[in-house]
Amino acid sequence: MTKYKLLEQFRSFYFRNYPDDMETLISYFSIFGGLGWDVDTSKPVEELIESLILKNFDILYAKIQELTDNSQENRRLLQALAIGDRRIFSAFKRAGLNNGNGGGALNFLQERGLIQMEYSREQDPREKNPNAKLKRREARHRISHKVLFTHPFVRFWFYFIAPQIKNIQEKNYEPLFEKIEERRHSYVSLVFEELSELLLNYNLRDSQIISSGSYWDANIEIDILTITDTEKVYVGECKWKNHKVNKKELHKLREKCESLEIEPIQIIFFSKRGFSKELEQMRGSSLALYSADDFEALLKNSSKEELIENFIN
Repeated sequence: MTKYKLLEQFRSFYFRNYPDDMETLISYFSIFGGLGWDVDTSKPVEELIESLILKNFDILYAKIQELTDNSQENRRLLQALAIGDRRIFSAFKRAGLNNGNGGGALNFLQERGLIQMEYSREQDPREKNPNAKLKRREARHRISHKVLFTHPFVRFWFYFIAPQIKNIQEKNYEPLFEKIEERRHSYVSLVFEELSELLLNYNLRDSQIISSGSYWDANIEIDILTITDTEKVYVGECKWKNHKVNKKELHKLREKCESLEIEPIQIIFFSKRGFSKELEQMRGSSLALYSADDFEALLKNSSKEELIENFIN
């Protein structure tokens, strides 16, 4: 299972529902993507959550139980992965699992096709300096892989619905909608990041990409770090926020690159709401800027007939 499964779902969601614009497509896809149901994207999200999810709660709950083999450990791990930093070890801790039963749950969820691994590209400090004495923090740090959900709807369920099961069963929906109002932008950010990487790789389709994905270590996180076979490095940051990205963000990203001792041939920003005039004036071969409208490129060379979603259907 690869991120291109997400691309298939993204295209399928578009051709099933035809949202008016890319911002709406990304936002609604992050919630209902992979569900395989018709979604009237002209309606508010809250109304759709109530009509499609809450009114069909028993059906969806039963499906989730089936997909997770009716295992509480599997569901606890999915919830921990959804609401945490996606790192395996911290998810085990949050879910109250150890390396044994946590590893078993992780393997099952991978085999079931609900999650996929995102492997760390962090270099162990012992490999960099075999004879150096490590600081206590470095010695205690464990390199941890992360996990991605293969269906946006499954992640939505465990991010928002699962923590509110008791309230939902009692028809008390107010706490759920309060959480959605509070965290929706943060929630959509990960899907936006995944789609941004797909858009970057689409635009680099004439190059041979040997490594692509997010980068993280004990001190630094970068949304997208892509490397080609000619050792060209592309670094990207994704901002799903209701304000324009400005030059300050460029300085932050350059500082991260300096800390990692990398020199990107191009820095790329992906923004929901565009960019400041100052940043726009800097656009060129070394700085690429993409707004929500640019994601229409991901819909090229596809058709409604070719694409099938497979969570419920």
